[in-house]
Amino acid sequence: MPWLVKDEQVLASLEIADSPSRRMRGLLGRAELKGAAMLLAGARGVHTFGMRFPLDIAFCDADLRVIEIRTVRAHRLTRPRYRARQIIEAEAGAFARWDVRVGDVLDIRVREADDSDGSAVHS
Repeated sequence: MPWLVKDEQVLASLEIADSPSRRMRGLLGRAELKGAAMLLAGARGVHTFGMRFPLDIAFCDADLRVIEIRTVRAHRLTRPRYRARQIIEAEAGAFARWDVRVGDVLDIRVREADDSDGSAVHS
């Protein structure tokens, strides 16, 4: 399972929406995320139509550097951020708890399946 990481600290488990249909579906129909996050690869804006809860949105460049953070209520549409290449979504308030700020560089790590003690995490 992929993990969202900042400064070698795991912030959350991460789901990756890397196709147009997965990006469009996103978090629709869910009642909560419970400490998880979603990466919308190749996205520059989001909608929250049909969402049941507000979201923290981190607009990121190609290197996962956070260029803007917004909290978006349900049933809204964000304007595209043209420098954004990826978006991280989490439940509203998560970025404050995780201390994610504009300028931070995030990382995606994947735990290796053959790791015997469960401790190795690699990019």
